[in-house]
Amino acid sequence: MWRPLLALTLASTTLGCQLGYYMHSAVHQSLLIHNAQSIEKILRHSDLNDEQKAKLRLVLAVKAFGEHELGLKRSKNYTTYVQLHEPYVTYIVQAAYAEELKSYLWKFPFVGEVPYKGYFKKALAEEEAASFDKEKFDTYVRGVSAYSTLGWFQDSVLSSMLRYDDYELAEVILHETIHTTLFIKSAAEFNERMANFMGQEGMKIFFRKRDGEHSPVFAKTEADSRERKLFSKFITTELQDLKKWYEVNKGHLTTEAKTERLTQIQARFTAELKPKMQPGSYHEFERRPLNNAILLAYQTYEYSLDDFQKLFDHFQRDFPRTMAYLKTLERDTHPAQTLKAFVSSFPPE
Repeated sequence: MWRPLLALTLASTTLGCQLGYYMHSAVHQSLLIHNAQSIEKILRHSDLNDEQKAKLRLVLAVKAFGEHELGLKRSKNYTTYVQLHEPYVTYIVQAAYAEELKSYLWKFPFVGEVPYKGYFKKALAEEEAASFDKEKFDTYVRGVSAYSTLGWFQDSVLSSMLRYDDYELAEVILHETIHTTLFIKSAAEFNERMANFMGQEGMKIFFRKRDGEHSPVFAKTEADSRERKLFSKFITTELQDLKKWYEVNKGHLTTEAKTERLTQIQARFTAELKPKMQPGSYHEFERRPLNNAILLAYQTYEYSLDDFQKLFDHFQRDFPRTMAYLKTLERDTHPAQTLKAFVSSFPPE
C-alpha cells in the first residue's frame, strides 16, 4: 500500500509548494491500490449484479485482445476492481486564457507539461479553478471515470466505469492501455488524440471479430465512429476560425461579443451537425455555456484526427503496424508535426 505513497512523496520533495498536492494524490492513489480486489474473485463472490459481472468479463476479454491481438503492452492492469463511493474517481481542472485559444499548462515530473490537473476530491478541483483570475482565464471542472497511471502503478477497473455501454467500456480499456504502451512527454494533446483514435479503432476490431460485422453492437460502434469523425471535422473548423477571430479582435474584445461568438458555434452545431447524428450524441455541447477552457478540452481529444486516419489507412488499417510507427515518435519533441509531415508525403489517392 505504501510503495506509491513513498514514491510520490519522494518526488514531491523537489517541488516545494506542490507538496500538499502530491501528498493528496499519493494518499488517494494508495487507497485505490489498497482497496483493489481480484476480478476473478469478484466474479465468484460479490454483490455485483449479472450485468456488472458481464462487464468485468468483457474487460478481461478486451484486455487480452489488446495485448495478444493488437500488440499493446502487457501488464497486470485491469485484473482488479475497486468499488468507489463517488460517481467519479477524479476531477479534472482545465484553464484557458480568456481572450485567446491557449491552454494554461501545469508541469509535472515524468509527464512534462499538460493542459489539465486532477484531484481526487471535487472541492479541491473547484478550489483550484476558483484561484484563477476570472478576468484573465476561463476554467472548466469535470469528473473523470477512468485514468491511466502510465505503468507506474497497477490500474484497476473502477465502479465508475461500469455505467458505460459495452462498446464504450471496451474503448476506455484500450484507450488507457494505449497510454501505458506509449506516452510522449509534454505532448498531452497528441497522446490523447492518438489514444482516442486508436482506442476506437481497436474497439471496432474487437467487436467485429467477436460478434461479426452484422451484429447490433458492431453497428453501434460504426455509428459512433462516424459521428465522432463528423464532430471532429466540425470542431476543428470552428476552433480554427475562432482562433483567427480572437486575433482580429485582440485588445478590444468585450464579454458580450465573446458570448455571442461562442453561442454562434453552438447554433451551427444545432443547425448543421445535430440533424446528422443520433439523438443524444454530443448533447452536452449545445446545453452548457461554452468558454475557452471547455472548447480546448474538445481540442485536446477531438481536434483534427485526420492525420491518424491517414496513417491507419496507409498501413492498411493494421493496428500493430500503425502503433509500431507511432512508437517511433516516443522521443520526438514535436510528434504532431512529424506525423503530419509523414502522412503528407503519401501519394494522393
